[in-house]
Amino acid sequence: MSTVLITGVGRGIGEELTRVLLARGDRVIGTVRDPAKVLAEWRTYVENGQLRLLKLDVRDEVSIAEAAKQVDEPVDVLINNAGIIGPQQQSTLDMDFEGFLDTLRVNTLGPLRVVQAFLPHLRRSSEAKVVTVSSRMGSLSHAKSDRIAYRTSKAAVNKVVQGLATDLADDGITVISVHPGWVQTDMGGASADITVQQSAAGLVKLIDDLTVAQTGSFFDWTGEAIPF
Repeated sequence: MSTVLITGVGRGIGEELTRVLLARGDRVIGTVRDPAKVLAEWRTYVENGQLRLLKLDVRDEVSIAEAAKQVDEPVDVLINNAGIIGPQQQSTLDMDFEGFLDTLRVNTLGPLRVVQAFLPHLRRSSEAKVVTVSSRMGSLSHAKSDRIAYRTSKAAVNKVVQGLATDLADDGITVISVHPGWVQTDMGGASADITVQQSAAGLVKLIDDLTVAQTGSFFDWTGEAIPF
């Protein structure tokens, strides 16, 4: 049984990852902005201690630090899942700059803040892994311009992941980025390619199979390597 910390478990991929991991017996520490809004199906897991919900907003450094103080156990896997699509107005020719900054706060700075706050917990695990949900849209080989704030935030977090992989190599901590697929969630929309169940199942398998030799890499939900 592993202890997995997942940010943003209140909906979408984070919710489904939590469901899959709980069902197979892992312990999950899930972060949400409002822990009072617990799914009915999770109450038993909360009561028996298999699931712990922490209040955390990845925009807020104080919130992250307070959440980390509440955890006193090794974290085997940290999944940076919380993210936003960004503002409605995000063209290079017509940009909501405040919305752009907020997208960077959530999608780029948030994951780095979370890793830094929970690094002592990761170091207590014998084979720690950090998995950041990015997007193929952030790959520099994917030259499109729609949703440029979102694309930029994901390209930037990929570079953060590369840096973390380098800096945590001596600790034996594996750090990667993942593209979860175009998923049928509130963010992806109903016409997306795959279901949230397919994405979560693929991501869990990828994480299970991950080795330290793959640190610093970028994969999609099927395990295929993606160019940065």
